[in-house]
Amino acid sequence: MTAFPPAATPRPPAAPRRTGRAARVAAVCAALTGVLAGCGAGDPDAGTNGVGKLPAATIESKAQAAAKGADSVHLSGNVVSQGGTYKLDMRLAKNGARGELSTKAAGFQLLRIGDALYLKADAAFWAGEKGGSGSASATAAKLGGKYVKVPAADPVYQRFSGFTDKDTLLAGLLGLHGALTVGEHGSVSGVRTVRLTAGAGSGGNLDVSLEGAPYPLRLQRAGGAGEVRLDDWGKSVDLKTPDDSQVVDYGKQIPGAG
Repeated sequence: MTAFPPAATPRPPAAPRRTGRAARVAAVCAALTGVLAGCGAGDPDAGTNGVGKLPAATIESKAQAAAKGADSVHLSGNVVSQGGTYKLDMRLAKNGARGELSTKAAGFQLLRIGDALYLKADAAFWAGEKGGSGSASATAAKLGGKYVKVPAADPVYQRFSGFTDKDTLLAGLLGLHGALTVGEHGSVSGVRTVRLTAGAGSGGNLDVSLEGAPYPLRLQRAGGAGEVRLDDWGKSVDLKTPDDSQVVDYGKQIPGAG
């Protein structure tokens, strides 16, 4: 009997040949996978100022100290205070400030140089301040569009000067309420940050810079009372007295204000 040769072992089908594009895509994916794996395994605080490794209370203390020690800051955002919402865009220095403040009803410019506070608004703002009488409207027309130098004893000064005082404003804004915990690492405007969370989030969140000085960079206030950003720490603020032709100086309490 003729012996049959053993059956040949079946070969697996040949893998499809990769095109040049497919090979390149596979190589890029492999490279990205390696990079991401390396990032996940690395130290998130590597190359930072190190505050991300500190206890939450220490991070808060260092952030507040850095803010107080800085000569200036640009603060922008929304703040809810005493039932009203204020939109701020202020540049604050140790000897004064300039910027804009607006509410739902009106907007105006603030400028403080030393103890001198100037407020520039339209006639409608001043008419509202004076109760809307005929004489008040006439006075408001004279004030509209001018820098009004507000006397220190005037209620307008008392109400708005705090928005131009760097230390007073930051002390009121930066306070967190409740037990502090160290949250996630992230970034604000491209700057690496670590987040402080108070009261499991209900007491506010503060993002602190991990690069250079540990400045506060973003604050989400407790109870949904607004969010502000802080940048340009230490940059010069141009504080120049307005031209005399643009200034109205009462020297005493502004008639009808309050």
